[in-house]
Amino acid sequence: MKFARADENRNVSEPDVSDDRGRRLWPFDVEALCAKARRTTRLEDFGAPPIEQALSVLADSLEREAALHQVGRFLMRMHLLDLLKTRLRLVDAWKRQPQGDVESSPIARPIFITGMPRSGSTFLHELLAADPALRAPRVWEVMFPVTANEPDTGWRDRRVWNAATSLWWFRRLSPGADAVYPMRARTPHECVAIHSYSLMSEEFVSSCRVPAYEGFLRSSDLAPVYQWERRFLQHLQQNQPGRRWVLKAPDHVYGLESLFSVFPDAVVIQTHRDPLQVLKSSIHLNWVLRGFYGRPDDPIQLAEREARVLAGATDRLIRFRDAHPELAERFVDVNYGELTADPLAVINRIYGRFDLILTPETEGRIRRLALRRSRYRGRRSVPRLTEIGIDELTLAGLVGAQPVSERFDF
Repeated sequence: MKFARADENRNVSEPDVSDDRGRRLWPFDVEALCAKARRTTRLEDFGAPPIEQALSVLADSLEREAALHQVGRFLMRMHLLDLLKTRLRLVDAWKRQPQGDVESSPIARPIFITGMPRSGSTFLHELLAADPALRAPRVWEVMFPVTANEPDTGWRDRRVWNAATSLWWFRRLSPGADAVYPMRARTPHECVAIHSYSLMSEEFVSSCRVPAYEGFLRSSDLAPVYQWERRFLQHLQQNQPGRRWVLKAPDHVYGLESLFSVFPDAVVIQTHRDPLQVLKSSIHLNWVLRGFYGRPDDPIQLAEREARVLAGATDRLIRFRDAHPELAERFVDVNYGELTADPLAVINRIYGRFDLILTPETEGRIRRLALRRSRYRGRRSVPRLTEIGIDELTLAGLVGAQPVSERFDF
C-alpha cells in the first residue's frame, strides 16, 4: 500500500473546498450538539465540571485546523454526540445516588502508570490488572459506563458485545489500528478515555491535528478533570468495592500537580525507553490515528512535532520530581528493556515498593499472561517510516536537538 506525502505547500488550517458538503451535513455546532444530546436523552444537566468552553475550543479547532475528511468528520461528530449523551445519563444517575454512598466509597492509594509513551505501559497495565486484588477500568466499562457499576456477567453480557462490535468496526475502518494499539472489550483502558467525558482530554490531541485545543488544554487547570475521574471510578466500584485501582496514561505527565491534589495518596510508576525508539513508535501511532479522521500529516512535520512533545513531556516529569522530593518514595521507575526481558522481576520490585502482596496465584497469572502476549499483530498494515518519507538519521537528529536530550535516557 502506498502512502502519499502531504502537500507541504498547503496550509492545513485553510478550509478545503471539497469538504463543503461535509461541513454542511456534519457541522461542529456546539449548541446544536448539546441540544441534540438533551433531546435524545430527555435530560438537561451536564453536571460539573462545565463543558461549554472546552467543547467550544475543541469544535473550533476541529473545524479550522484538523483537515478532517468527510468520513472522519462524521465519525468525530458522532463521537462527540455520544460523549455528551453518556455524560447526561451519568450525571442523572449520580444525582439519584445518595451522597453518603459516594462519601463511603473512597479511591484508596490508586496506582498510576505514566511516563514516556510507547514504553511498555500498556503491557505493564495488563500484567498488574491480572491481580484479583487490583482493578483496571475495562474498555467496555469506559465505553458504556452508565450501567458499568453492575459486574460483567460473562459471555452473554450485552454491554461487552456492544463494545466488541464497536471495536470490530473500528478495526475494519482503520486496518493499522491493531498494529499500533490493539484494544478489546475486556482489556484495560486508558484514563484519557475517561477524561474525554469532560471534553478536556489528550485523546483529541492524539486523534486529530488540533493545535489551538492542545494549547488550551496545556494551559488549563486539570484538577476538575481528575475530580471527574475520581467520581467516575467511584461509580464503577459502587457495587464491587475493596480493590485497589491501577490506572494508566502517558499523558498524566501534564497533570501531576492536579493528580496528586485529587488523589493525595496516589503512587506512580514511571516508564522509560530509548527516546529514538519512542519517537519511531509515536510517529506510527499518530500516523494511524490521525489518518482515521483526517488527511495525512506532512511526515517530517509530524516527526518534528512528536520530538517536541516527547521532550516537553520528559521535561515536565523531570521538573515535577525535582520540585517534589517529598514524593520520591511514591515513584518507581521501570525501563522498557527490563520489563520486556524479565516482567516478573519488575512486578516483584513494584509490589515491594507499594506494599502489595504477590500471591502464588497472581504470580502464575502474570507468568501466563507474559508468556502468551506477543508483539502487536498486523505490522504489515503500518508503513515503514522510510515509506512515508522519514529516515533514521533525521529522527536521531530531532532527538539530539531537544533541550532535555541529555536527560532522556533512564
